[in-house]
Amino acid sequence: MSKENSYNYTVVRQFTVATILWGVVGMLVGVIIAAQLAWPELNMGVPWLSFGRLRPLHTNAVIFAFGGCALMATSYYVVQRTCQVRLFSDFLAAFTFWGWQLVIVGAAISLPLGLTRGKEYAELEWPLTILIAVVWVAYAVVFFGTLIKRKVQHIYVANWFYGAFIIAVAILHIVNGMTMPATLTKSYSMYSGAQDAMIQWWYGHNAVGFFLTAGFLGMMYYFIPKQVNRPVYSYRLSIVHFWALIFTYMWAGPHHLHYTALPDWTQSLGMVFSLILLAPSWGGMINGMMTLSGAWHQLRTDPILKFLVVSLSFYGMSTFEGPMMAIKTVNALSHYTDWTIGHVHSGALGWVGFVTMGAMYYLIPRLSGKTQMWSKDLIEIHFWVATIGIVLYIAAMWIAGVMQGLMWRAVNADGTLTYTFVESVKATYPYYVIRLMGGLMYLSGMLVMAYNTWRTMRGTELAVAPIPAVTNAAH
Repeated sequence: MSKENSYNYTVVRQFTVATILWGVVGMLVGVIIAAQLAWPELNMGVPWLSFGRLRPLHTNAVIFAFGGCALMATSYYVVQRTCQVRLFSDFLAAFTFWGWQLVIVGAAISLPLGLTRGKEYAELEWPLTILIAVVWVAYAVVFFGTLIKRKVQHIYVANWFYGAFIIAVAILHIVNGMTMPATLTKSYSMYSGAQDAMIQWWYGHNAVGFFLTAGFLGMMYYFIPKQVNRPVYSYRLSIVHFWALIFTYMWAGPHHLHYTALPDWTQSLGMVFSLILLAPSWGGMINGMMTLSGAWHQLRTDPILKFLVVSLSFYGMSTFEGPMMAIKTVNALSHYTDWTIGHVHSGALGWVGFVTMGAMYYLIPRLSGKTQMWSKDLIEIHFWVATIGIVLYIAAMWIAGVMQGLMWRAVNADGTLTYTFVESVKATYPYYVIRLMGGLMYLSGMLVMAYNTWRTMRGTELAVAPIPAVTNAAH
């Protein structure tokens, strides 16, 4: 069979394997720094192992290595299957894989050395920032080129979300990445003061909004209907969800800068748009959940579906919690506390992690010419271990965060502070240990997944999937 008559599964399989690998690495680093918060001497006085060096390595590894590889794997798979054509360019697709791995390795080397721009989710210095932009343009060419050459007139909604994620991340990355290089390893932002902070959190919150939300919603809109073998509950709602989400998300960034030097009207605008954001977010969550109407019994026997459905539950919870924390009076309590860490991880571990794992469990056997994963029981074990780990993690951080906020603002009758800062740190210690236990459980689940993946793929050749001649069939 000629290449043009089959889908390009090579790059999909490469990104899928990379997703599992970097997931283990990123979560392992997370567990190490969680242990350091409980026992600071664990860094053994080595600068490269300090919390300040490893923390950005952890966030970059789980977001851009684990999450990025998952988005590229699934978007390349979905755009081919729904457009019924091979990827626009095999060469550029291969370039995006190897280029992205080079970015990840560059991050793994430079961040522990302390080479950083100091911007959340945008720490990498200018040579790597430029490489990211080049790889991303190639990714956009492959994705949109495939859409243009499609045989099917209709563009399925998952591709709308993937497309918006690709365009938005390109704009965000380039604007926030504008720097003036001083040396090969050091640069300075082109912006300053409050403007720099505003552009950073316009980028930072929309990295969450588009990289960690819109892209993974594309994943949800394809893999949940496929796994449950039913069409999306409401196609009209999915389109309303798309346009409302991408318009509203762009304006919510200022809620990261409440009670700072940012103009008060900008802070209020960010709060208002954050509250509005609840509607499209829950619209998408409800659409995904209602797709299971009449098929809820499948959850008893299908652990992959459990991952996908529970991910939607965490998406709904996180997108309720986020707007609530954006309200200024709530933010006065929650800001700078571990409540924020709990919120981030309910979205990252619950929503992003689980929808990715469900999608990977769907893809891995299909890319290996198998009908299912090597062990269904191991998927079930992974699900329960990871779920309990998430609950331990976020519950500990919620309790710790509210406690910290209350202790910091408590005052005596004479106006003096009731507690010193170190007393709040001491009170938080047991919750850091519980958080570490939760993280260890989540990492253990990822290791189980890696073993199951290895046993499934071992000794197999890449599956060949012919492109159907009939172009009106549903894929």
